[in-house]
Amino acid sequence: METKAINTKLKGHARVDVADVLRGLAVMGIIILHSIEHFNFYSFPDTAGQSAWLNFSDKAIWNGLFFMFGGKAYAIFALLFGFSFFIQDDNQRLRGNDFRLRFCWRLILLFLIGNINASFFTAEVLVLYSLVGFILPLTCRLKDKWIFALACLLLIQPLPLYYVIRACLDPEFVTPAIPTRSFWNATFAVQSNGNFLETIRVNLWEGQLASLAWAWDHGRVFQTAALFLLGMLIGRKGLFLKEHLKVWNKVLAGSLISFFPLYGLGNMLPDFITNKSILTPLSLIITSLSNFAFMLILVSGVVFAFYKTNLHDGLMKITPYGKMSLTNYITQSIVGSMLYYNWGFALHNQFGITASCLAGIVFFILQFSFCRWWMNHHSHGPMEYIWKRATWLK
Repeated sequence: METKAINTKLKGHARVDVADVLRGLAVMGIIILHSIEHFNFYSFPDTAGQSAWLNFSDKAIWNGLFFMFGGKAYAIFALLFGFSFFIQDDNQRLRGNDFRLRFCWRLILLFLIGNINASFFTAEVLVLYSLVGFILPLTCRLKDKWIFALACLLLIQPLPLYYVIRACLDPEFVTPAIPTRSFWNATFAVQSNGNFLETIRVNLWEGQLASLAWAWDHGRVFQTAALFLLGMLIGRKGLFLKEHLKVWNKVLAGSLISFFPLYGLGNMLPDFITNKSILTPLSLIITSLSNFAFMLILVSGVVFAFYKTNLHDGLMKITPYGKMSLTNYITQSIVGSMLYYNWGFALHNQFGITASCLAGIVFFILQFSFCRWWMNHHSHGPMEYIWKRATWLK
């Protein structure tokens, strides 16, 4: 009866709104960050004759945005992916249906959607989500304590931790890494000089292999799986409901206490550890945990602002953008590729970091305006509707 009561509340307005606010803010951060990266192109105009003010602006924007959103916006997105799975799965369970196989089909569809996205943008995450997402139907019938324990195990990056221990015991050990230089070189070459069809071909093969290998080598696979599980637990416990603000108070306190030592330790490690086979995986673990802690600061801050401050009405305006997060995410890949890659306008040679940030903000505003108009006339975004309809094909 208690689970059913929680679900009745979770179907209420507040749960949907605060989740969509978080989702919308996460996608906004992802889009602006991708814009200053030139959508994984990393080709910029010569700044030799640039003014000191613009040099300062470029550096401040780059460092500030990466500190704020780098590794955190995607983490919020992943957390909400697990949360959404719980809502879908438990709604079907209450109707007497088992959603697990249907969700596996939904992940296959996401894999196809992700590859469409990847044909434009090499660093997209939907394919990774479609692969890692199978952990959700495999674990969703476990007790909370086992899911939480598994999430914690994944958060501490078990494979890099093994590498650290192995390197400490064996001075000859070399931390393995997937050789991806040829893949990245191929994607950079086609982004610089390729036409549209060449870009799609390279992005779908070399680009995807490079992106997935990067995710593996940088701990994103383990962290994404952990975030999926924690999102599912948030749904189980109804933690996005207003009555659970005390939990977020503890989360905020714990994440604040954890983040600063972790962040400082991550910056100090290179000064004290010279063995790269120890330094590389240990830095990965520390950075992953510090990003996780900062992500929790952001989430708890938004939840508090939504329920306890006069920012509530302003945050509510973001919900249409969050409801169309899949549409927005794919659209940013297409438009970003067109703006900066050679097949499109090739603005990578004209737009520096500051100009690219402004372009990202303008594009967000355009997307945001479109979402508000669209959601006044429709219940789902275009890609969300297609994904939902395809999920329930019989």
